[in-house]
Amino acid sequence: MQFEEIKAAVSALRNTRGLNWPASVDQQQQKSGELDLLDWLKAMLPQGQEEGKQRKLLYMGLYLLIWGEAANMAYELHGLLAGNVSIVTGENIKPSYGGDDEAFLRKVITPIYRVIEKIRTLGMLRSRFQSIPGAFSVCLLPSERAKRKGFSLSKQFSEVPIALDMAVQFRSKDTDLWKRICADEYMKCAVIECYESFKLVLNALVIGHTEKSELVELGHGSKDSGTQLFEKAPDSRPSIAFPIPVTAQWEEQIKRLYLLLTVNESAMDVPKNLEARRRITFFTNSLFMDMPRAPQVRKMLSFSVMTPYYSEETVYSKSDLDMENEDGISIKYYLRKIFPDEWENFMERINCKEDADIFENDENILQLRHWVSLRGQTLCRTVRGMMYYRRALKLQAFLDMANEKEILEGYKAVTIPSEEDKKNQKSLYARLEAVADMKFTYVATCQNYGNQKRSGDRRATDILNLMVNNPALRVAYIDEVEEREGAKSHKAFYSVLIKAADNLDQEIYRIKLPGSAKIGEGKPENQNHAIVFTRGEALQTIDMNQDNYLEEAFKMRNLLEEFHEDHGVRPPTILGVREHIFTGSVSSLAWFMSNQETSFVTIGQRVLARPLKVRFHYGHPDVFDRIFHITRGGISKASKGINLSEDIFAGFNSTLRRGNITHHEYIQVGKGRDVGLNQISLFEAKVACGNGEQTLSRDIYRLGHRFDFFRMLSCYYTTTGFYVSSMLVVLTVYAYLYGRLYLSLSGLERAIMKSARIRGDTALKAVMASQSVVQLGLLMALPMVMEIGLERGFRTAIGDLIIMQLQLAAVFFTFSLGTKLHYFGRTILHGGAKYRATGRGFVVRHEKFAENYRMYSRSHFTKAFELLILLVVYQAYGSAATSSTAYFFLTASMWFLVVSWLFAPFLFNPSGFEWQKIVEDWEDWSTWISNRGGIGVPANKSWESWWEEEHEHLQFTGPLGRLMELLLSLRFFFYQYGIVYQLRVSRRDKSIMIYGLSWLVILAVIVILKVVSMGRKKFSADFQLMFRLLKLFLFVGFIITLVILFQFLGLTVGDIFASLLAFLPTGWAILQIAQACRPLVKALGMWASVKALGRGYEYIMGVMIFTPVAILAWFPMVYDFQTRLLFNQAFSRGLQIQRILAGGKKNK
Repeated sequence: MQFEEIKAAVSALRNTRGLNWPASVDQQQQKSGELDLLDWLKAMLPQGQEEGKQRKLLYMGLYLLIWGEAANMAYELHGLLAGNVSIVTGENIKPSYGGDDEAFLRKVITPIYRVIEKIRTLGMLRSRFQSIPGAFSVCLLPSERAKRKGFSLSKQFSEVPIALDMAVQFRSKDTDLWKRICADEYMKCAVIECYESFKLVLNALVIGHTEKSELVELGHGSKDSGTQLFEKAPDSRPSIAFPIPVTAQWEEQIKRLYLLLTVNESAMDVPKNLEARRRITFFTNSLFMDMPRAPQVRKMLSFSVMTPYYSEETVYSKSDLDMENEDGISIKYYLRKIFPDEWENFMERINCKEDADIFENDENILQLRHWVSLRGQTLCRTVRGMMYYRRALKLQAFLDMANEKEILEGYKAVTIPSEEDKKNQKSLYARLEAVADMKFTYVATCQNYGNQKRSGDRRATDILNLMVNNPALRVAYIDEVEEREGAKSHKAFYSVLIKAADNLDQEIYRIKLPGSAKIGEGKPENQNHAIVFTRGEALQTIDMNQDNYLEEAFKMRNLLEEFHEDHGVRPPTILGVREHIFTGSVSSLAWFMSNQETSFVTIGQRVLARPLKVRFHYGHPDVFDRIFHITRGGISKASKGINLSEDIFAGFNSTLRRGNITHHEYIQVGKGRDVGLNQISLFEAKVACGNGEQTLSRDIYRLGHRFDFFRMLSCYYTTTGFYVSSMLVVLTVYAYLYGRLYLSLSGLERAIMKSARIRGDTALKAVMASQSVVQLGLLMALPMVMEIGLERGFRTAIGDLIIMQLQLAAVFFTFSLGTKLHYFGRTILHGGAKYRATGRGFVVRHEKFAENYRMYSRSHFTKAFELLILLVVYQAYGSAATSSTAYFFLTASMWFLVVSWLFAPFLFNPSGFEWQKIVEDWEDWSTWISNRGGIGVPANKSWESWWEEEHEHLQFTGPLGRLMELLLSLRFFFYQYGIVYQLRVSRRDKSIMIYGLSWLVILAVIVILKVVSMGRKKFSADFQLMFRLLKLFLFVGFIITLVILFQFLGLTVGDIFASLLAFLPTGWAILQIAQACRPLVKALGMWASVKALGRGYEYIMGVMIFTPVAILAWFPMVYDFQTRLLFNQAFSRGLQIQRILAGGKKNK
């Protein structure tokens, strides 16, 4: 009603002056102006017609009248817009209609001219005229009295079996049965369609007009007509057409009739597959989001997709499918149990009933390999997904370019062309292929393809097969060639682009490089050498573990139009795209990681892009303005070390060069994430190291200096500031406990609490009992709750939050906090960040204890033991700990932190509490820690090799890094200094002599260790008796010393345990200082003793961690509880994980 045209029509409708009204109409109503033309029509026209039709006739006539007059004045419109001068009057052209007394002209025509005068552009004209019919229909035309009903096609399928069951059980008249069926509109339509479809089938089968006339009675005449038709004598039965002329329409009719007769599922269960439901739901929801209108395919922006590949799995081989892990589980067996419905569909497609039938021919084996590969994180899955872009573009181009006849024939008729169509360049097939090739290019940058091909690696064959099956796929690789210049030979490097031709690879381009392309980080170098082979205005970067969907590929045209939309002062240079994590369906860990990543790539990046305006490039699948970035440094920074997280530096680069980064959620691609704890920890270690390097980079420095205050803070807290804050949280715990320990051991805490009790100062007591703030993982779950609440409702979000906490999500996120702290802090202090391969397999296997110990010894276990000793010492000597309740509230979160860091790897380890696994893990760990290292001995075979690698960063750190290590190690001497004065044997003596005597004890222990080490070298091989006598002598001396201390100096058992708490940290401090000063220690000849001391500490820590796990493994219920806890997602889907974990053993 806001349009001037509508107001003019309404005004004309109410103009009833001069009309002859019947005598039955009150004259007072005529003069008041309450009546309009509708009332006049109702009074004058016959009553036989419906009022709705009268109103439609009136409005249509009025509409034609107004715009007919507008058409007559078209020449005046041109004169008004152009400002032409009349030849007759010499003045500007004016409307020929006028006069204040003419009500119709004044109230109808003049407003139309006012609207026309406002139109100044073609776009305004088009939008105004296009909106008029819709406005008339919505605002003025009366609605139909009968409401339209929607019709569910899927619901109709399940109605015929229900009607059949109803007919079988019905005992009354057939007319009553039909009334009951007609009560349900869906059931009625389904039964009628079933009869009509059956008649169509019979009409196609039966030959002869006379015979066909009998079919007319079917469904309309006698109820026995169908029975009589089939019970005739064989000679008198109608003839049947054979063979049947099979057409696409015939097949569609048979399929629909089959579905009507057989489908029993309700509409709520269609489709059965949960992934299909999710994809359909997201696609339909995304159609209601704000997105630009899609242009024709010929007018859209052209784009390329690039995927870096190193040596990951391409297509699983037959041996990979049948290879069993230590639990007897193969990949094929695992996927069959995880995706049972998809496995049934696969067996139906290849017409196999038993597993053995698959291996009867090579084609089925190839189909099986592809089926498994498309459910893993393989290059095959990524290529299949990205080629959907080309398939979608061809279909959309078909709808743009096909004529009516070709559309009626269908798209399938074009996709299966004849040989003539393939040769004819003007055929629709050839034009679709050309348009798709012009608008889309896919380049897989397989940098090692040349070496793999020369060495006969099966991955090269698999990549070639991918190119053969996808003719539009291009592969770029670095070719290393030996070239001779005179008498000398040298390596030459070429960047090569190939395609498939006649089942072989054919070279397209070869560009000589100035040297090796692998001087920096591998992945960005791989992208940089291949970017020259991409084409178009846009470039999408896709990782090797990503996937795409056909329905999402249809929206790529809309996404590329975002480059032309208004997004602020600057046009967009990077279009952020949402991701769906497809690896969170089974394991609880995978679910946690999936929820965390989903919240980041949706609500997180949405807020970063708008309103904070600090979104960067966090990886794939963002779409770059290709021309903008190629002319400004490319999309990948490849400097060794500093650019470990190469993706985000592309975002830094774009922002610093006046780019604009946006985020869009109406389109998504699939993304695989790590599903095992070790894989997740390696990934988080890589990201933490990358953020440490970002903190030291000049890009962050420049952004911090050029952003305004609010964007600067937003940038800080969404990049490196998150890791700094996480580190400060844990450092606060350390500072708090060391501070309380100092107050306890020095006696100040006792004095303060005593003073508070005397004065009744409860506030001071409350302050002393306040606990530190420790991040338990609850805050990490808040973004997940918000995102799940927005997408699936807050009731579902709260339910998921509760389930996550019951599955110990807080333990997982607290454990992840330790990973971030360790690797971020180490990178800041010493540098040395490096790429860590995480692996992308199916993780349902058990990780050995030695592997977990190697992974988490320095990042979690040593820090947890330090906090444990702090808490125990504070429990023993703290005055505030006399009240158990106060102590519990004071340190509960810290105990939770300690337990999480010590036992989370075993809690989230499949079969971590199975007794047989425990026994095998102990044997493996004992062998590993006792083995000696050496040249060529890997870290997973020897403790010494691992120990050398673990402290390798100290060999390359600078003087400041060594100094910081020395200063941080001094904190461990505090235990000894405080505790020795609390021993009863010291008799409360506070002199420095007590502290000096404690160092004599430490010196004696070091001497004993040195003697044992030298004795092992000299006597252990040839003089076993002498070595054992030496150990016996040392043991007897130790016992005599303890007896003397007990008898004459008042030593107690409590003093022995307290001495362990004092001297163990001191020995660890000596060990840390010796590692930091390794060259000096080696020069003094003490490195062997340091190594022996280190082995002893590792053995003690391993036993202390292993013992509680072994005790819990005695109880079978713990193993069942852990399995349910770890695989609750699978149990909720009806999967028997115990059978998967034990499946191989039963088969052996």
